[in-house]
Amino acid sequence: HRILIQVDQNDPAVMNLALNNATNLIDYYRAKHVDIKIDLVTYGPGLHMLRDDTSPVKDRIKQLKDYAFPSTIQFSACNNTKENMEKKEGKPITIVSEAVIVPAGVVHLTELQEKGWTYLKP
Repeated sequence: HRILIQVDQNDPAVMNLALNNATNLIDYYRAKHVDIKIDLVTYGPGLHMLRDDTSPVKDRIKQLKDYAFPSTIQFSACNNTKENMEKKEGKPITIVSEAVIVPAGVVHLTELQEKGWTYLKP
C-alpha cells in the first residue's frame, strides 16, 4: 500500500488530522504485518506544517518518522511554495530535518497518483 496525504492549509487541526490518518494507517497495517509507504505532501499554506519556524506539529512529525518503521513515511515540502514564501518574507526558510524538498507539490502528487498511489485529503 502506497498512500499520499495532501496538506494545503495552514491549520493545526488539518495538520493533526493528516498525522492521525497516517498513524491510523500504520497501526492498521502493522497489525496485519504489512509494511506501507506514506508520503505526506505539503504545499501552499500547508507548507507551514514542515517549516522549522512555524510548524505547530514539529514534535509529532519527529515521533511519527520513527514510529512508522518498518513502514516508511516521507514528508514532502513544495519548493515552489518555499521559494515564494522566501521572496515574500525576505528571508530563507528552513524545513524540518525529517522532510524532503520536492520541486512542486502538485506535480509530486500527480506523478505518484499516476503510478498508482492512493490519494487522501484530510
